[in-house]
Amino acid sequence: MEVEDFLNGKVLIIDKPLNWTSFQVVNKIRWAIRQKFNLKKIKVGHAGTLDPLATGLLILCTGKMTKKINEFQAENKEYTGTIILGATTPSFDLETEVDQSFPTEHITEELVLHATESFKGLIQQKPPIYSALKKDGVRLYELARKGEQTEIKSREVHILDFEITKFELPQVNFRIVCSKGTYIRSIANDFGIELQSGGHLSSLRRTKSGTFDLSTAISPEAFIDKLNS
Repeated sequence: MEVEDFLNGKVLIIDKPLNWTSFQVVNKIRWAIRQKFNLKKIKVGHAGTLDPLATGLLILCTGKMTKKINEFQAENKEYTGTIILGATTPSFDLETEVDQSFPTEHITEELVLHATESFKGLIQQKPPIYSALKKDGVRLYELARKGEQTEIKSREVHILDFEITKFELPQVNFRIVCSKGTYIRSIANDFGIELQSGGHLSSLRRTKSGTFDLSTAISPEAFIDKLNS
């Protein structure tokens, strides 16, 4: 790998580790490239944020390829993950503690499979209060952590496919294909409501984004090792 490759533009397919922010991945990769080639600066950006508790496919663009970020970001995404039924959290995932518990005795596999149908197609979805969206210039998660109530508008997203891959109460494993801007945490919360119970996301992994596939991704450490070899 030569410096011109990165300046002219490369697409890097990274497997984001658990508990890393997407920006931490970008910063680590950018720093490694700068160190390797003794650069004062180089453009590096990602095409679609993953929450710290999510893992998987993160598309990074360098140099002139950063112009393609919006194009890559607009592509449909595929995720796999696990929803825990019978309980909710304020963040809709494991970032916050369980705040309410609900019965699950009435939930059958047939009921769960039937519930997925109401999520397919164009649906209205409210993003989580614990999200990086901004209201009046302030991130929603900052308001949520202060305990401030915020009205969030629903928006339309497209769920192309939603399948249950394993049913083992209280856990339900799934695969979902969706449009840009879909919050899988909101799907988990709404799925619990649909089942007259509660639900929150316990794991999430992005497996595809457009034509890019997780099978070709490498960890940040593996990329840096390759860069310096």
